[in-house]
Amino acid sequence: MESRSLPDLAAELLATAREAAAGRAARTVHAGHGLRQTLLALAAGRGLGEHDSPGEATLQVLAGRVRLSAGAESWEGGAGDLVAIPPLRHALDAIEDSAVLLTVARQTVTAPAVA
Repeated sequence: MESRSLPDLAAELLATAREAAAGRAARTVHAGHGLRQTLLALAAGRGLGEHDSPGEATLQVLAGRVRLSAGAESWEGGAGDLVAIPPLRHALDAIEDSAVLLTVARQTVTAPAVA
């Protein structure tokens, strides 16, 4: 079994994000057959501009405060909060230095049944 300390990794990535020109840093912490999890750190005032939905996904705030905007709706969350990302174009902004865990269910392609 492999384990990782998400708080330690979040602190490391936040330090990197604060120094990065884009104000962000990320690392994939799990990439299985049906699931991908990425830890993303954003410096305060920075974010990810509007982009397409990755499919079925959730966002868990590990540290800080973020705002997820999708269409006319927005959600603001802090450490410990979890939200399902809507299947719409959306943006993520850091209200303060933040670390989030993005979990995406990978779509699997199955071959058609042979008769």
